Amino acid sequence: MKNKAAQPKNPSAVTAKVISGGDSHIAKQGSVYRSGVSAESVGSTMLWLGTISLPAGRRTSAHRHEGHETALLMTAGQEIEIWSGPELERRETVRPGDYLFIPAGVPHVAVNRSLEDAEFLGARNDPAANESVILMPELDGIVP
Repeated sequence: MKNKAAQPKNPSAVTAKVISGGDSHIAKQGSVYRSGVSAESVGSTMLWLGTISLPAGRRTSAHRHEGHETALLMTAGQEIEIWSGPELERRETVRPGDYLFIPAGVPHVAVNRSLEDAEFLGARNDPAANESVILMPELDGIVP
């Protein structure tokens, strides 16, 4: 199968681009995003790349990303908990240097119980700076 990403969809997309990181924003689920490569910054059609942080003592709301996969590399902080699964029944610990993969449609909550902000390099196959997030308030009370 031929990789459609190898063929520019936009005739002006025939050169490499250097991007200065954009402004940060707080996503619907509560983490802080700073886009680098996105549909808005470079006209990306298949990829978002940027940084994500979860401030010390904070957590995200229960949520899922219906249409895209997410890959993260924890670059700074102490550790966070990632709770996932249909009833948030699985708890894992993520530490600096660890990679994290979140499949499309999987409910999850990230919790930073430490005194340091947690920082991540993130990529997803949804190029929008503001990703598609479906909040799941019915699951928020599950994670202590």
